[in-house]
Amino acid sequence: MEFEDIESIAVLGAGNMGHGIAEVAALAGYEVALRDIKEEFVQNGYEQIEWSLGKLAEKDRLSEEEADAALDRIEPLVDFETAVEDVDVVIEAVPEQMSIKKDVYGELEEYAPDRTIFATNTSSLSVTELSEVTERPEQFCGMHFFNPPIRMPLVEVISGAHTSEETLDAIEQLAEAFDKTPVRVRKDSPGFIVNRILVPLMNEAAWMVHDGDATVREVDSTAKFDVGLPMGAFELGDQVGHDVTLHVLEYMHEVLGEPYAPCPLLEETVENEELGKKTGKGFYDYEDGEGADIPADAGSETIENRLLAVMANEVAKLLENDVAPVEDIDEAVVLGGGYPDGPAKLADDAGLETLVETLDGLHEETGAARYAVNDVLREAAEEGGFYAGEGGDGGELDLETVRIEYPGEMVGKLVIDRPHRMNTISPQVMDDLEVAIERLTDDEDVRAILLVGEGDRAFCAGADVQATAANADPIEAVEFSRKGQQTFGLLEECPMPVVAGIDGYTLGGGMELATCADLRVASERSTFGQPEHDLGLLPGWGGTQRLQRIVGMGRAKEIIFTADHYDAETMHDFGFVNEVVDADEDAEERAFELAADLAAGPPIAQRYTKRAMHVGWEDVDAGLEAEASAFGHVVGTDDVMEGVRAFMADEEPEFEGK
Repeated sequence: MEFEDIESIAVLGAGNMGHGIAEVAALAGYEVALRDIKEEFVQNGYEQIEWSLGKLAEKDRLSEEEADAALDRIEPLVDFETAVEDVDVVIEAVPEQMSIKKDVYGELEEYAPDRTIFATNTSSLSVTELSEVTERPEQFCGMHFFNPPIRMPLVEVISGAHTSEETLDAIEQLAEAFDKTPVRVRKDSPGFIVNRILVPLMNEAAWMVHDGDATVREVDSTAKFDVGLPMGAFELGDQVGHDVTLHVLEYMHEVLGEPYAPCPLLEETVENEELGKKTGKGFYDYEDGEGADIPADAGSETIENRLLAVMANEVAKLLENDVAPVEDIDEAVVLGGGYPDGPAKLADDAGLETLVETLDGLHEETGAARYAVNDVLREAAEEGGFYAGEGGDGGELDLETVRIEYPGEMVGKLVIDRPHRMNTISPQVMDDLEVAIERLTDDEDVRAILLVGEGDRAFCAGADVQATAANADPIEAVEFSRKGQQTFGLLEECPMPVVAGIDGYTLGGGMELATCADLRVASERSTFGQPEHDLGLLPGWGGTQRLQRIVGMGRAKEIIFTADHYDAETMHDFGFVNEVVDADEDAEERAFELAADLAAGPPIAQRYTKRAMHVGWEDVDAGLEAEASAFGHVVGTDDVMEGVRAFMADEEPEFEGK
């Protein structure tokens, strides 16, 4: 089964995850059969979808017509055979118990067509073991959504031992069609990526309290306000349900051994039926509506190092077993766990040598297997970090088509250096941009990025048609489009302000690149446009999505559909250009001044502001939650104290990012 052939989907299980997945699939235009074992279960799931679509329409996330059309695509069913007899993909979301899932697949194999792909939404169980119940293990994979599916952007696509590459490709593309970000889990391993990081972290938090080394509030204060996680470890456990956490731990313990032995404190909590929010009480009391009461100033460096060390050790184990590369691990945890940075990046920032010393000390003191330092972590510490050698060491970069300069004032200057080709984007430029952006992002001495094109003819005149002609093959073209989307997106996602200094032609892919800057300064002689429709193409590096964020959907459609060229003043009127510089001024010089001003700002607040704004574009509720969490994290920083001090003294603040 190839992605292009997928038209219909069956979702087995109409609970929180099942009805959420069905809603996402229907919104993406697929015909969906939603099945559960009882009429009341499936009807409740269907009504939850109807309510959710109504709320989306109420908040103008989609029209009432679109909401009605999505609901019309969903058929609630109880009869198993009717639900699956002619579907292309089955996504199973039944309770997280191996025996229940195996029974489902035994029956599913009897009724589903031979072409059908089976995807399990398991959060931790063996995809390989489940696939071997069927007669099509090569057409079986994991497709792990995060709760709630309508809001959470991540889907872990998990390969079983027998899964074919064709199946994985089809499910990854299906996840993208659902407007989700797929991350490939290359090897079937308990907890996959996100839960493999989060669950041992929650277990370690419990061990600290159980052993009398810290209180619940001290651990959560450290996690939330010192590390910067969206929730404290116990707060997260209350949200998920401690029975769920314990179940995953027990499975990890069974498969992976003694390091994953559940803490007795978690076991006692479950025995007492204090499961968290769903029972009204967990480690916090929810009966009176107050919920988690976490102080902002009760954390400690000792607790922080212990939490980060446990996460770093899990990252190393994932790398050792080739479950995923470090970049994918970090991306998955950021998207699925809402972390400010991935666990590997957080560990690198804290210093791997310190974290290894922390684990060694705990192992010597307690003898507990969970503190044994993984060899990959020890090697990474000796080499300078998980990301050592990937652009953050300050050494010279030998790139062919872009260069980095340091003009001062904590600004890193990124120059597209192909003036003879009007700074057009080739595959080599794309590769060089990725390395250069990551280098500047990791440079602690850089607090703002200035993006320019070499010469005065063009900022960037789009794709290098000659160099990209090899991508005429549809499959290669899809991959090149994704490469551009992801590479340009590094600017959008980087934690510091990005200012584009634009002079000359800014067309096609060049305009898509400029769209990923936070602010744009342009000379009055600059020319803008998305001319792809004149070639029978469409913008493929994010233009159909990102441009409308800046100028609105109506203007974006006008720019793309007409394929016209627009002058700088018009683009200023449209809201795309923040400032136009006249012929007597230098756009790059003015852009540098602006970047320098931003570089002097509070870097922690800037980072969290960008993240909250981007999250909120996709989902206002998620954005508000990100904003509140960020506000709580930032309010206790040294930067805020410096800002208040400078304000009271009528001086300019000197923010240090602490």
